[in-house]
Amino acid sequence: MSIDWQTTPAAIWRRHRNALRPVKQIDPVRLDQLLEVEPQKQKLVTNTERFLRGQPSNNALLWGARGTGKSSLIKAILNTYFDQGLRIVEVDRDDLLYLPEIVDDLRDLDYRFIIFSDDLSFERGEGTYKALKSVMEGSIESPPENIKVYATSNRRHLMPEYMADNQQAQVVDGELHPGEAIEEQVSLSDRFGLWLSFYPFNQDAYLHLVDALFPQVEDRGELHKLAIRFALGKGGRSGRAAQHFYNAYSDYFG
Repeated sequence: MSIDWQTTPAAIWRRHRNALRPVKQIDPVRLDQLLEVEPQKQKLVTNTERFLRGQPSNNALLWGARGTGKSSLIKAILNTYFDQGLRIVEVDRDDLLYLPEIVDDLRDLDYRFIIFSDDLSFERGEGTYKALKSVMEGSIESPPENIKVYATSNRRHLMPEYMADNQQAQVVDGELHPGEAIEEQVSLSDRFGLWLSFYPFNQDAYLHLVDALFPQVEDRGELHKLAIRFALGKGGRSGRAAQHFYNAYSDYFG
C-alpha cells in the first residue's frame, strides 16, 4: 500500500501484512501540555530541530520511570513539527528485523523520518537489536541522512543487568575492563547520542499536573486528597496517574 506522506503524519509496521499501515489520527498532545519534564523537552526539541535543518543530530533514547511522559513527548514532537516535514514510523521491538527493508523505502523520500520504538528492551541473547545498530550507524552503506531513531525504555541499557555481570570485570595494569556482558549492554545504548532520563514524580510535581488538569476546581484540598489517594492505589505518582485520575474524577469535579 502506497502512503501519501504529504497528508499522513505516521505509519505503523504490520508484520502480517508486510507493510506500513498509515495512521491518520495521532494523539493530539502538545508540548506545552507536558509539565515537569522541561529539561528533557528542550533537549529533544533542539535535537529534532537540528535534524529537520539537516544539521548533525543524534538518535535519542528516552529512558526511566513508567508514566512520566516519554512516549507523549515523542508524539508531541510530531504534532509540533509535522508542517516542517517530520514523519514517524513506529516499529515494535519484535519487528526490528524488518527495519533495513523499511529504511530502504524511506531513505530517498523528501521527508524527515523518526523510527519510533516504544518500550524497547531486549533479553540476553536476542539478536533483533543488530538491525537497529545497522540503521543507526550504518554497515557498508552509510546510515540514511533523513532518518533518526527515537526509542523509549524503562531500562537505561535496554538489556537486563545482573550482579554477576559486574563480577566479570577485571583490572588489568590498573585499568578496569568490563566483562563481555556489560560490553554488550552498553554497546547498544551507546549508539544513542542523546540520553534523556525520566524519574518518578515527587508529590509536588504530581499535584502540579493534577492542578493543570483541573484548573476550575476551587477546593484544592479535596482535589489533592483524592488525587493522592488515587496515586497510592495506582502504586506511584506519574503523569499517567494524573491523567487516569482526571479520567475517573472529571465528572465528580465538573
